[in-house]
Amino acid sequence: MLLVLLPALSLFGAGFALKALWWVGVVVLVPWLVGFVVRPAGCGGRRGRWY
Repeated sequence: MLLVLLPALSLFGAGFALKALWWVGVVVLVPWLVGFVVRPAGCGGRRGRWY
């Protein structure tokens, strides 16, 4: 029974970790995109760097 339970728990943990990483990626991506669109003007009215 342990031979079946251990892989099942590890696969569940891996799936949860991957889903959590997707959410972290989305949370990081949204402010990055907002900063890309609404970036402040630099010296002389030029736009700043895109990154």
